[in-house]
Amino acid sequence: MTGASLHLATPTRMERALQRVADALTGYVEHRIAARAARRARAVELLQEQRRHAPGPRELDAALLLMGSRPR
Repeated sequence: MTGASLHLATPTRMERALQRVADALTGYVEHRIAARAARRARAVELLQEQRRHAPGPRELDAALLLMGSRPR
């Protein structure tokens, strides 16, 4: 290869800068995706826990009777 073709094979200063910007942007997007997935997982866990501890209709009627109220 000649010196000119070797020079063209290496990235220019602008191309290296653009590559660094693209790498930084990719890292930021991956971080945001991971943060969103973590928030979604926490929300699902909270919802499942609320559903586990939610009183059923019979439990609600029993609690109302204990308080002196009529069942629904």
